[in-house]
Amino acid sequence: MSKLFTKNRIIGLVLALFIAGMDQLVKWYVIGPLALREVRNIELLPFFDLTYVENRGVSLGLLEANNMEMRWLLVAGTAVIALIVLVWIMREKLLGDILGLGLILGGAIGNIRDRYELGYVIDYADLHIGTFRPFLVFNIADAAITIGVVIILVRSFFVSDKDDTTPIEDHSPSDTDAEQPAQS
Repeated sequence: MSKLFTKNRIIGLVLALFIAGMDQLVKWYVIGPLALREVRNIELLPFFDLTYVENRGVSLGLLEANNMEMRWLLVAGTAVIALIVLVWIMREKLLGDILGLGLILGGAIGNIRDRYELGYVIDYADLHIGTFRPFLVFNIADAAITIGVVIILVRSFFVSDKDDTTPIEDHSPSDTDAEQPAQS
């Protein structure tokens, strides 16, 4: 059992729980004390507002859950994906990959809870440059999932994790090899 819960995996699982907890805490704050659901928009900075959005679909508003069956299908589908990510974490050894997976898992848990409890995901972070909005309104869970996916992609394409403790074999001919007669 101790080989299953390595230090790196525990770090990844704690990160996932932290992200899910922060996501739910901030959603509670913007809905409760800030009453964002009622006021709809709070301007914070010239480039960032809090804007209340009920996201009934998945990424980019695709697959909108317009009925109860679709809602539960989205809950089940995202739960299966979260389970796959959890299994991946428990099989992975490298901390860099585990951190990316932990961000994805934490974000998935935060959004699954919303969809399960409310039937939609609460989004509130509205990043913009004037009237130009490079992103849809999002939340901490969405940001964590995106950052986690970027980490996994960058690591898979650009980072070569090699075990530094593996001895490097020198395959160049040595002086003793040159002195030995060739056998026929």
